[in-house]
Amino acid sequence: MRLKVMRPNAMLRRLVVVLLGCFVMSSAVSAAEGEGVLTLQDSIDLALKQSVIIHSAREGVTGAEASRKEALTGFLPKFSTSYNYIRYNEAPYSTIYGFPSPTSRTVVTAGTQDNYTWALEARQPIFAGGGILANYEASRLGVSAAQMEERGAVLDIVREVKIAYFNVIKAEKLLVVAQQSVKQLEAHRDMAQGFFDVGMIPRNDLLHAGVQLANGQQLLVRSENGLELARAKLNTVLRREIDAPVKVEDIFAYKPFEKSPGECQKIALENRPEIKAYALKVEQAKKIVNQAKSEFFPNVSLVGNYSRFGDTPGVSGNDFRDQESWYLMAVANWNFWEWGRTKNRVDVIRSRENQIKDALTNAKDMITLEVRNAYLLLHEAEQQIFVSQKAIEQAEENFRITQERYREQAATSTDVLDAQTLLTRAKSDHTNALGDYHISHANLERSMGVEQRSGII
Repeated sequence: MRLKVMRPNAMLRRLVVVLLGCFVMSSAVSAAEGEGVLTLQDSIDLALKQSVIIHSAREGVTGAEASRKEALTGFLPKFSTSYNYIRYNEAPYSTIYGFPSPTSRTVVTAGTQDNYTWALEARQPIFAGGGILANYEASRLGVSAAQMEERGAVLDIVREVKIAYFNVIKAEKLLVVAQQSVKQLEAHRDMAQGFFDVGMIPRNDLLHAGVQLANGQQLLVRSENGLELARAKLNTVLRREIDAPVKVEDIFAYKPFEKSPGECQKIALENRPEIKAYALKVEQAKKIVNQAKSEFFPNVSLVGNYSRFGDTPGVSGNDFRDQESWYLMAVANWNFWEWGRTKNRVDVIRSRENQIKDALTNAKDMITLEVRNAYLLLHEAEQQIFVSQKAIEQAEENFRITQERYREQAATSTDVLDAQTLLTRAKSDHTNALGDYHISHANLERSMGVEQRSGII
């Protein structure tokens, strides 16, 4: 028996091949893991993170919060400083007559030609007729209203993602139906060709089978395009590359919706951010009215001032004036007559308040109608699921029987094609019903103001 001794170079080459093979397999596994299924929850999270609409709504909240902080400063003292320089054409002086003798005229210098002043002032509002408080409360309510608008934007994005996601699933299932239809039509065409070859059917039946196959292939092309468009729409909603691969989770299982229309309407009136936003805007308008009314009253402030003087830029004083001085002063300003300007301004803001109240009432009515419409569409789609499921069972049995009869030449080619068309339509109707059910449920969730990210509530 001879033993084969492997040379070192050969061993090295084999080791390199094995390592390369392991690397390629590892890369393939990693790539396969990277092509994970995009769940509905993942899609919603990605859309909320990427959406420019959400970003814009959050900027609105940030701006409203900045306005609130700005209004808060109205309660606090204001500090200001000033520095000025005055040069007279000549130094101030005084003329004294009759001193030291009755005919004497004495000129006495009373100031300097160059004068520098630096002042620091603090002004604290004491009373403003409630205007400062009303302005702050209106700004605070504005923050809450902006948060409700952000909430509405989130609900809109969630609904948009769900609809796009369900449309992808529906398009995938419709593509499967179209593919099955083409396979059945090809099988029937082949069977018809066999019967024609042996003279059992006329050429017209064979041509009819070919035409139906061509129609089925056209339906397949449309289904493929529909799936590509649905995937592109989902990628657009998620703000991904429009041609990015899309693989979604099949969550088309039917789950009954058990809430009544009354329960849905109650939830909507309690949760819809639009209603809350309008209610906050009504309260905000009331505060703005109070702010306008504050102009009927005087404004009282406490002012403190500290000043330094001098005939040089260093304000180090001079022989005619103290270097520094300070004072405290209470100031009251009251515009008691402006020809009705304040009253008219109050009336304008009250009219806006009434408009917002009307908008709130109208929003409640429209939301009630929206909930009812969404509920009816959901119920209609639910009934279509049951009807289409039964239709599939009947169409499958009809197609099976018709095929058997055709094989025995007890049925015509037209009968088989009609049965196949009925089966394809039944499957398509069932897929559309499931898709409409989930999409209607997403619309109902939005109309109720709730955010269920997976499943049926």
